Amino acid sequence: MLLSAVRPMTAADWPEVAEIYRHGIEEGEATFETTVPEWSAFDTGKLAAPRLVAVAGSGAVLGWAAASPVSSRAVYRGVVEHSVYIHRDARGSGAGRALLTAFIEAAEEAGIWTIQASVFPENGASMRLHERAGFRVIGRRERIARSGLGAHAGQWRDTILIERRSERNGRDGRLQ
Repeated sequence: MLLSAVRPMTAADWPEVAEIYRHGIEEGEATFETTVPEWSAFDTGKLAAPRLVAVAGSGAVLGWAAASPVSSRAVYRGVVEHSVYIHRDARGSGAGRALLTAFIEAAEEAGIWTIQASVFPENGASMRLHERAGFRVIGRRERIARSGLGAHAGQWRDTILIERRSERNGRDGRLQ
């Protein structure tokens, strides 16, 4: 599965996006979620932009990235929590790097000044991907919640809080 393009996610992408999300849930290294939401709940809970998919030349979705606001308070309007999921067969192909790079650029264009994520410490691939993209570790949240599925089902899990600060938005109190 070779990457062809990164483009905005549409409702038509949902069946493939949902399947990639389901795999991430089942593997237990990507999220505390236990079920894939319906499109309407996903669509409502995520920002309209940036919301991207990486696609192969065949049009198959290789991965997706989306974000949610961290707060409804106006002072946090430029702070988001994001997710990046890559299809099992596309891992290690560069699709994740291309998707995250495009996501960061789209976030910059949207005026976002901080992108955050919580990553399981065992998810080394995600930690490396984010580190290469300029994210830094803010801290470790110990025993934050019990895992729902996967090899860690029922176990208390730690998460690593990471963030990337914009170099053009939110500096000196101004948006670009």
